[in-house]
Amino acid sequence: MSELHDTYDRKIDYLRLSITDRCNLRCRYCMPEEGVAVKPHTDMMSYEEIIAFAHLAAKAGISRIRLTGGEPLVRKGVVELVSSLSAIEEIKEVSITTNGILLAQHAQDLFNAGLRRVNISIDSLDPLIYTKMTRWGQLDQALAGMDAALAVGMVPVKINAVVLKNVNDDLEPFAQLTMDYPVHVRFIEYMPAFYEEGHDNFISGEELEAKIFALGSVDKSESPGGAGPARYFKLAGAQGTLGLIGSSKGHFCESCNRLRLTADGKLRTCLFSDQEIDLLPALRGGSPQDLMNLIERALREKPKDRFARREGKINRKMSQIGG
Repeated sequence: MSELHDTYDRKIDYLRLSITDRCNLRCRYCMPEEGVAVKPHTDMMSYEEIIAFAHLAAKAGISRIRLTGGEPLVRKGVVELVSSLSAIEEIKEVSITTNGILLAQHAQDLFNAGLRRVNISIDSLDPLIYTKMTRWGQLDQALAGMDAALAVGMVPVKINAVVLKNVNDDLEPFAQLTMDYPVHVRFIEYMPAFYEEGHDNFISGEELEAKIFALGSVDKSESPGGAGPARYFKLAGAQGTLGLIGSSKGHFCESCNRLRLTADGKLRTCLFSDQEIDLLPALRGGSPQDLMNLIERALREKPKDRFARREGKINRKMSQIGG
């Protein structure tokens, strides 16, 4: 199998693939209450185009694909897409990031299609705070999604929680969740570059780490499967782990192994950069070599770290990038 390396000799083997920018929630750190401007279907990648690109990327060196959104489970046919991607010989892992609201009804079919790993965004285990942060989500639906993922045998099941000071920064309920279930909770530092709200509620990764150690007897832990930006900790007697992703210091840039493809066919080299390479013309009228040339361009232009981007806010909302 081929390998992809960028200018800084980082091995790039992971593609975050957004299949829609639509969502059934309106999380305050991710999407405006009114949603995002709806693009016509012709401006979005079809499943056939996604699969064609995945085949090429896999032959070039991509071995892991994570489906994101918006909320990927709101797009019809996602189970069939997972099946098609899982059937690509060079792809060793297809995973998904979801808010979990629709996961209970799809978990078994997704597992049968080849999905084994899932990240579920649950920002609070308090029903009122959860609804406040998502604007209209119901916690019991998200937890039902978690239960279903565990029941069908998905491993690992990770819970993502974006933490805001004085809103959902009580970590004890999540710590208890790792005692009761074999889940891996990851606390994510809020990224103010993507949204107007929440600046006054920013809590740093260092503060979050201190809160983790204040929970009791905590040891550092290995990552529960696969490489990634989180540092992990484990409470004595816990079934799962607690993870921390602190974005503001850029600690994980030196080992970044990913490219991002938006639902409208734009290849992004860094979450914190507005630089995009439009793949749609090549997908719809070009050759495989044209697409490969664009991938190689992305590798050349991938920045050394997040601080190489221009200062200011990111033009797209997080829901339009896929995280």
